[in-house]
Amino acid sequence: MNQKLLSALVIAHNEEHNLADCLRALKFADEIIVVLDKCTDNSKQISQSYADKIIEGSWHIEGARRNVGLLNCNSKWILEIDADERVSKDLADEILTAIKLSKPCRFTVPIANYVGQRHIKYGWLRTLGVVERQTIHYNGYKKYHEDKQIHPTADVLGEVNHLKNPIKHLVDKDISDMLARFNRYTNWRANDIIASDNLEKGFWPNFFSGINRFFKSFIFKQGFREGGIGFIIALLCGLYPLISFIKAKEKSENN
Repeated sequence: MNQKLLSALVIAHNEEHNLADCLRALKFADEIIVVLDKCTDNSKQISQSYADKIIEGSWHIEGARRNVGLLNCNSKWILEIDADERVSKDLADEILTAIKLSKPCRFTVPIANYVGQRHIKYGWLRTLGVVERQTIHYNGYKKYHEDKQIHPTADVLGEVNHLKNPIKHLVDKDISDMLARFNRYTNWRANDIIASDNLEKGFWPNFFSGINRFFKSFIFKQGFREGGIGFIIALLCGLYPLISFIKAKEKSENN
């Protein structure tokens, strides 16, 4: 029996409002694998209409749950997609053409980040959003490090090629949703700081790092072109290391 060409891997936590549209757009893949992490909503019922395999569990480390998903993919190539992301018909066609013609490698895909109905092109730093991500790889060419609750790194193999059509990322519903996500991210980052025993950096290095990050987002990444929302993104990017450190310090002192 010939090995399947493409597995689509979706990781989800309580994504009942996003999952159906995400999974429906992945029907071009040979199999769909869904990893449900601590889901208490209707994510499983929705996934049953589309997924070839559903894996349920509870993970505190981002890399660990992603590795579980990767190990359950049975195709030559793997496409990693989050529930709040959408693959267009043009991108699906481009993916299939690329993997049929390419030797084992990895592919990056542009990311079009949306806040509500607005496409926010400028100002993103990795802590809040990326404009390109390596999201397709030959099976066995990636393994995540299992040491962080957020933004895991990975061991990877193969050269990197680039696709042109973007993934649509519904990153936040509105500013309030962005602030709630910032709160979650800094909580997870604080836990990572404590786990790595990395509290010695101190307030002022994180303060000046934050200033640099603000100007990188607002000036060098041209967040100013987005107006007020670009300023908010730059401000949150700048505050990220400082707020994460203060939360870590508070948690460590209270334990």
